[in-house]
Amino acid sequence: MHDLANPTEAHLMLREMVREWVQEHVEPQAHEHDRLERFNLDLMRSMGELGLLGLTVDEAYGGANLDAVAVCIVHEELSASDPGFALAYLAHALLFVNNLAFNGDDAQKERILPKVCSGEWIGAMAMSEPDAGTDVLGLSTNAVKQADGTWLLNGRKMWITNGVLDEEGTPADVVWVYARTGEDERGRVQMSTFLVEAGMPGYSVGQKIMDKTGMRASNTAELVFQDCVVPAANLVGDEGGSLLHMMGNLEIERLALAAMSLGIGRRALEEMNQYATDRTAFGSSIRDFGQIQRHIGESWAKYRAMRAYIYDTASNLVLGQAGQRLDSDGVKLYATTAAKEIADAAMQVMGGYGYVAEYHVERLWRDAKLLEIGGGTLESHQKNITRDLAKMHDAILR
Repeated sequence: MHDLANPTEAHLMLREMVREWVQEHVEPQAHEHDRLERFNLDLMRSMGELGLLGLTVDEAYGGANLDAVAVCIVHEELSASDPGFALAYLAHALLFVNNLAFNGDDAQKERILPKVCSGEWIGAMAMSEPDAGTDVLGLSTNAVKQADGTWLLNGRKMWITNGVLDEEGTPADVVWVYARTGEDERGRVQMSTFLVEAGMPGYSVGQKIMDKTGMRASNTAELVFQDCVVPAANLVGDEGGSLLHMMGNLEIERLALAAMSLGIGRRALEEMNQYATDRTAFGSSIRDFGQIQRHIGESWAKYRAMRAYIYDTASNLVLGQAGQRLDSDGVKLYATTAAKEIADAAMQVMGGYGYVAEYHVERLWRDAKLLEIGGGTLESHQKNITRDLAKMHDAILR
């Protein structure tokens, strides 16, 4: 029988390895780090030994050279235990490492990839700002080229996962920063990409953002760039060339966020199903009651639908390329809401027990909401899908 989620023996072995590691190392710390709003930096660094921090990177740089299916497997398994930690992993392994692997030049890759694949450095990606998120062309952070070839970077970035690494305010070791560098001859905004490294003058943490509803085990920060001097060698690609690789990386990011939703949905379904067997009322297991059967039955159908859509999309997505937006948006649009609904159903089935931390589903429920916002809002996916289908009507008939 063909299994979309484990199409090869190598994928199945990866899943089994990650699931075992998660059970041993991630599960015991998940509740505490959520409660304390603290990122488990040491645990993240240790993933370098497993080859997971450079999952999609060529082996020559210390990576595992795996595909989009493998990306989904790792994010699903992490999120079935600790979505907050999984989000921090995504910010490092995809938003920074995968971006650099496919878009950096040889010198940048040779110098930085071994450090981020081993866990010596933890990376982040800085796009959103206090006044701009989905509106990428509305970003105000700017970089001006100096006479000596360096760039002077100024602006503030907001909601940056891994922007701060610890309770002492240590900034991310390296950040992939998008900034305006002018306009083209038609007056369109030009965006360029810069590698900003810890220790560069003018790069600092503005604040660690506290009291988030969910994803509390990942650190979120405001980053400040005040006359930050960036060497010419740290410009990624061509000046004004950000949008193409930005769009390509957004596609694998959105697929991975959908896979995180799958992990949340799976764990919530598992918890609700077990509870419905163990809990009795009026002399019967509560799984015998029609109202409970509706929650479990509909959650199973949603879980299986999202699993099939996610891994079908993953099997067709080519890393490092743009132009695969229709389904990368589609899976995130469907799966993120489905995960929230499954977690909500689990809380309803479990009653008061679902509302407290002991059974995990309240944390999964809180974490799920962010996935409808981060990496592209539901509204942006609806817009993109509608626009793409205007040009790709045949996609409906395939």
